[in-house]
Amino acid sequence: MEIRLARPDDLPHLPHIEQSAAQAFRPLDVAYFDQISQLGPAETWRPHLEAGTLWVADEGGPIGFLAATRHGERLHVDEFDIDQRWQGRGVGRRMMDEVIAWARREGFASVTLTTFANIPWNAPFYASFGFVPLGEDAPEPLRAILARETARGLPDRVGMRLTL
Repeated sequence: MEIRLARPDDLPHLPHIEQSAAQAFRPLDVAYFDQISQLGPAETWRPHLEAGTLWVADEGGPIGFLAATRHGERLHVDEFDIDQRWQGRGVGRRMMDEVIAWARREGFASVTLTTFANIPWNAPFYASFGFVPLGEDAPEPLRAILARETARGLPDRVGMRLTL
């Protein structure tokens, strides 16, 4: 398996990966599933591709992706999905290790993201890399993202930061 920057021909695969990854939430709560399974078109990820902040895990084709956005000295993870058939095999860990290493090489001070606080494969997974939950000390753009997610009906969200 290769972790690499995405190419234009990877874009059509990303909604399928996102949909597959969302299936892991189906048994938890219908509201969660309804909200997270709403997909945008593949072109949603083109700005990340053009910015050089869209990675794929490739195993004869994309099986996972991570899209991030630069915010000054902070890299924010906007989306991180692994095809459900590949979950639990270390693909996500390898992708996150690669992106963190890239962020360090690029001179970022931190990596941030939002996730579900109490789902075992979310916040605890990120904590295993050193991400810590943020409260009132979260940067304003991160608080705005959390507010939008809450307004969309996604409960139990938390912002997290890894200081590099």
